[in-house]
Amino acid sequence: MITQKQRRTEKGLCFKHYYKWILCFSLTLYFVASFFVDHDQEDHPSSSLSPSNPLITNPKPKLLSSRAMFESKIHDQRHGFPLQRPNIRTDVFNNLKIYVYDLPSKFNKDWLANERCSNHLFAAEVALHKALLSLDGDVRTEDPYEADFFFVPVYVSCNFSTVNGFPAIGHARSLIKEAIDLVSARYPFWNRTSGSDHVFTATHDFGSCFHTMEDRAIADGVPRMLRNSIVLQTFGVTYKHPCQEVENVVIPPYISPESLRKNQKNIPAAIERDIRVFFRGKMEIHPKNISGRFYSKRIRTEIWRSYGGDRRFYLQRQRFAGYQSEIARSVFCLCPLGWAPWSPRLVESVALGCVPVIIADGIRLPFPSAVRWPDISLTVAERDVGRLGDILEHVAATNLSDIQKNLEDPSVRRALLFNVPPREGDATWQVLEALSKKLNRKHNVTYRIEPVSKELVPIYSLRATPSVRTSRF
Repeated sequence: MITQKQRRTEKGLCFKHYYKWILCFSLTLYFVASFFVDHDQEDHPSSSLSPSNPLITNPKPKLLSSRAMFESKIHDQRHGFPLQRPNIRTDVFNNLKIYVYDLPSKFNKDWLANERCSNHLFAAEVALHKALLSLDGDVRTEDPYEADFFFVPVYVSCNFSTVNGFPAIGHARSLIKEAIDLVSARYPFWNRTSGSDHVFTATHDFGSCFHTMEDRAIADGVPRMLRNSIVLQTFGVTYKHPCQEVENVVIPPYISPESLRKNQKNIPAAIERDIRVFFRGKMEIHPKNISGRFYSKRIRTEIWRSYGGDRRFYLQRQRFAGYQSEIARSVFCLCPLGWAPWSPRLVESVALGCVPVIIADGIRLPFPSAVRWPDISLTVAERDVGRLGDILEHVAATNLSDIQKNLEDPSVRRALLFNVPPREGDATWQVLEALSKKLNRKHNVTYRIEPVSKELVPIYSLRATPSVRTSRF
């Protein structure tokens, strides 16, 4: 027979079991509801946070602007570029605003089917495009009517160099012309300034001349369609040259930050720099070979002939996937010119703490305000390459330790690398800073007569004026 005390005990146990069940159900319901509320807010943001568009006097531009904002969002998802929010504030760059055109994939994404396009030395065009897209809501604007500059993402250097090393860039001019025809027909922004506020990239040997051989590049010059625009190019020299007769910003060649970080993890922190002078790359010595006669102005051939048997020099002509580990073991890294003055070795040497020895007369180096090149590198005149051994010995006996100490500054290394998303002080940051300095501009139109067609062609000169943003239509 069950006593009254036992009934009370069983009743209490039942209540406790029931209470636990109610508690678990309530918590489950709470978390499920929170999940759907959060996702609903992401899919349907409050209208108070959406970008305003006060284009009320002209309904057609208003429709165009709204469509551009929509297409810009679709572009990010279609290209698979991550929408991350780096800490880059617009006030740092004088409230600079850049609009990134959403071009059909044949101008950019389709080229990425070749994996080399995102990783080789010309890939700054890809990295910069990705970096700008990741600036959603910061420097990058989705409203083209408030933009200071318009970035035109055309990958002309993706297939610049085939696997066998022969250059292939004959498609560049026609591809850029097609992109310009498209944006000038679809948007009003190109035509109102003849493209002077539009930004392109040219990350191959002779930049905005779009040819691989210097004599042809000089003969062709900058395409007329680009002569008013801004070109971000790896080519730059301190003397007059047709391939920089356009408003330009010299940028560094691309070296993958991920590849550098991966290789650095495999390099011991206290590694001894047991290689005195290092170079690995093309050094043709056969006089009948076109590279032996013309490549690098024969500077690399002279280095091989003069120092190939010198025990202080570690010179290799064969490719080696792990050659960055050799740079990390080296004191001096030779950076002679190739077809053009610049070289990816400039960035790799700085990033891995090897003193770059620049052998390229008149080279204009990237971001001199952020990278004090005279403090972290050596410059040897091309005519003095025969004295290279003595020059490096003199530096080693005098101020080598000071140069190496300057190379340890992380801000110097950061300024030469393109990160996605961008980081404070990195190469994209330096590009934005350079563009922000071009905000104080006024377009003044003069004319020239084309010798063949005898038509009047507008030339837009730039003069400094108080900063005034482009007015809306």
